[in-house]
Amino acid sequence: MQLDVLFVYRDPPVPGFIKYLVQLVTYNVNNKELDKLLAHEFPVQKNLIYLNHAAVSPLPLRTGDAVKAFVDEYVHLGTKNYQDWALHADQLHNDLAKFVNATSGDDIALLKNTSEGISVVAMGFPWNPGDTVLSSDEEFPSNRIPWQVLADRGVKFKEVALRQQGKTPEQSLIDAMDNSTRMLAISAVQYASGLRLDLEILGKACVERDIAFCVDAIQMLGAFPVDVEAANIDFMMADSHKWLLGPEGIALFYCRKKWQRKIKLFQYGWHMIDKYSDFDEKNWQPASSARRFENGTPNIIGIRAFAASLSLINEIGLPKIEQRILHHTELMHEYLSKSSKMEAIYTDSASKISGIVTFRHKSCPPARLFKSLREQNIMCAERGGGVRFSPHVYNTDDEIRTALRAADEI
Repeated sequence: MQLDVLFVYRDPPVPGFIKYLVQLVTYNVNNKELDKLLAHEFPVQKNLIYLNHAAVSPLPLRTGDAVKAFVDEYVHLGTKNYQDWALHADQLHNDLAKFVNATSGDDIALLKNTSEGISVVAMGFPWNPGDTVLSSDEEFPSNRIPWQVLADRGVKFKEVALRQQGKTPEQSLIDAMDNSTRMLAISAVQYASGLRLDLEILGKACVERDIAFCVDAIQMLGAFPVDVEAANIDFMMADSHKWLLGPEGIALFYCRKKWQRKIKLFQYGWHMIDKYSDFDEKNWQPASSARRFENGTPNIIGIRAFAASLSLINEIGLPKIEQRILHHTELMHEYLSKSSKMEAIYTDSASKISGIVTFRHKSCPPARLFKSLREQNIMCAERGGGVRFSPHVYNTDDEIRTALRAADEI
């Protein structure tokens, strides 16, 4: 039996830091079995070095098989089993609730994408003129645009610099809270820098100040655990197609029970009412659960695929996934620190505890570097003034070193 312990330091230390250490201590009794499972589930490794999970993930084999089986059923049986399809959706609601420690599946809606989830909150929240939405200066457009369009309602969108001298990113956000702050809308992990926030610290500050807490978790869910109760999260959304290893076109949307009836609906359809199977219902009411935000026909293929990918994540276990991803991050930073030609752009401690590492070549422009790597079948992204690598649990040390050497030698 081998005990692997990976320590990730944040300087200065923050409350709750010890949880990172606890989560990263893993007994590697079945590493060989796990490696065999991962090699089977990700045949993409035979064709590519895939380091782009912060963009769009390849599907695991079981997910592709689930989609093929459903399509085969659809082709040969049509909608004969249509009533059973709803059971799969109900099960995914419940499985996702358990995955994020929500009270029940009634707190989960299945939407099209992260942007839709953010828009549901932004457009439906009970705003007052003069309210402020607090966010960061590093957000992806999905977590800026829906808030910025609230200006015509008298709601201000305020961007806070996360990298302030002598402060943690969490403290920078907390210090910016004032009497006008009605909502903290933040990404759990920033897409370009990999900066990862302590959601429990932020959630506690929001509760103390009566501020709603909305988390874009697309760069965190599937890679690291999120507990909506422990972090006092009111709203959370994430597409399945990044670290959750699922398809595009389906997303988790969590809404705390106390807010479900307070969010004004702006999308309507047959599936969001209480008795959606009664097509003659005239005195309809929105569903009493978060399903009120699912306005139309469910994405059944997406549901089957998402469920299959989630089953793999649960089979591996988030502690093991987190451990391996952070090992990859440490390996990349170590390589870059020793390179004479390349350097990591974001080297602060908060940016070293996610799966995202963005770097630049000192003599090769990012666009050219990105193009060259893609030509060598190394999947990555051009982001944040450099090239971004974002490996997942199945990637190997050899793959990562090969990719970094390829960038170094350009």
